[in-house]
Amino acid sequence: MLSRNVAAVCRQRTRACLHAPSRSLTSVAADAPAASSSTSPTASAPNVVLNAAVILNRSPILTRTPTLFERAYYAYQSRIRRAIFNPFPTEFYFKTGSLLERKFAREERLREREAFGGPWSLKRRKPAAATMDEDGVPLASGDQADNMGEEPVEPPAPRIHESDKTGDVKSLDRKGERNLYLLVRGKDHTGKQVWRFPQGALQEGEQLHKAALRDLEAECGINMDAWVVGKKPIAVHQPSLPESTKKTLGGELYTFFLKAHILAGQVRPDGKNVTDFAWLTKEEIEPRVEKDYWASVEGILSDF
Repeated sequence: MLSRNVAAVCRQRTRACLHAPSRSLTSVAADAPAASSSTSPTASAPNVVLNAAVILNRSPILTRTPTLFERAYYAYQSRIRRAIFNPFPTEFYFKTGSLLERKFAREERLREREAFGGPWSLKRRKPAAATMDEDGVPLASGDQADNMGEEPVEPPAPRIHESDKTGDVKSLDRKGERNLYLLVRGKDHTGKQVWRFPQGALQEGEQLHKAALRDLEAECGINMDAWVVGKKPIAVHQPSLPESTKKTLGGELYTFFLKAHILAGQVRPDGKNVTDFAWLTKEEIEPRVEKDYWASVEGILSDF
């Protein structure tokens, strides 16, 4: 009997809640005590101006030059490998007296010298008279024996580019072992010409990464293929502005930085918004930008 009475009461309360008239949020707020609104007034949110900037990075295109310790370590490991290496069965892989066998022996002597050192030097011997192998085929000599009829291999390009010698900061080939970042010279929020990263204002309803790409194209031209790494900013800069500048801008200024990589192309500014540009390393950026600006971006730039 007790359980039946409890169930009936629950059903009656459920029907009452379902048929009760709904109250809007405004009516609830209107019924709030007046004392609470007077004691804790709600302050209006301050106006802000948002900018999206791009940290455009050119990754290293060369491996780093090993240090003296690294070179000594690699040389030591090479000597160990050569010392414990089993003798290579040349007679199994090369025909006796063939060009391949002689070329392998020549390269093996060079590898031995690089690993252990020694007075042996690679000298060109005088071409000997053509001899016959065991099958009666004449053996080549001289240059043909050295190169085996192959095209000579061109030496690799130097690690120091011509732009490093001339100081051309607009070249993407400079500082091949380092990370380079695009810095442009243009107007800031006060109209002053400063060195900064490519940036621009957000449009209404625009996402940060889309605004960053749009502003990069507007300031640096369309002849560049760039890829934004992510949709979230990696740093923010809020300059200290006087009240007069805040009124002119419309509020506080925040600049969000997004990271991007250049895939192809080169910067071609229009000469209006951006008058100059440079591809610089981290330590080359510091003396060009403002101190408060550098404090905001220092931690997101690579040291090498």
